[in-house]
Amino acid sequence: MRDSGPIGVFDSGIGGLTIARKIRELMPGEDILYVADTGHAPYGDRPDRYILDRSFAVTDFLLSCQVKAVVVACNTATTTCISELRAKYPVPFIGVEPGVKPAVLNSKSGVVGILATSKTLVTDSFAALAKRVSGDIRVEVMPCPELVVLIESLKLSYEETAGLVGKYVHPLLARGADTIVLGCTHYAHLAPVIARVAGPDVSIISTELAVANEVCRRLESQGLTATNSTTGGEEF
Repeated sequence: MRDSGPIGVFDSGIGGLTIARKIRELMPGEDILYVADTGHAPYGDRPDRYILDRSFAVTDFLLSCQVKAVVVACNTATTTCISELRAKYPVPFIGVEPGVKPAVLNSKSGVVGILATSKTLVTDSFAALAKRVSGDIRVEVMPCPELVVLIESLKLSYEETAGLVGKYVHPLLARGADTIVLGCTHYAHLAPVIARVAGPDVSIISTELAVANEVCRRLESQGLTATNSTTGGEEF
């Protein structure tokens, strides 16, 4: 496998751009090829087979562009089908999962809230993750079926989104959550709004930096880090 190929990143829309940005910050010499599967968004309310077929189709395209690794920058696609992707294709896959572990370590109240798509919250992999890391901490989940469409419409201001964000955040606060996990990469675009609605005593946990660090680690461990000294490019 060539170390000169781009890093492929895909999501059902613009959510994964937050991860691509962090990859660029950590690895300025890498080329990045980003696919937003906007025509088939959102993934969060789709059947498993549909998500798997879309993930295969996008991966086939990325491999035709000679990518050296694929970042599945979507919690729903990761929890639904990353094992099938790893079994079918020869390149490294780096996925995304909700930051339950850092949230558990952060919580003082003993209650952690998870904002995520409906699909992510019902997958076996999410249930296993929550059970494995929660310990004595209570995990409260909140499906947010309307947020991705709002974000894809680029309605990102407090005035445009605070009402809907409050609909999802306030019940978690009422249950005692002092830490809220952004369990969908799209939600990072609304992190300032979510933090403002939740208030200064609530911590917001996002995972894009952790994912970018894992991409860096995986490329280094497999000898795939770009060796050129120029700044990498981006293609969308």
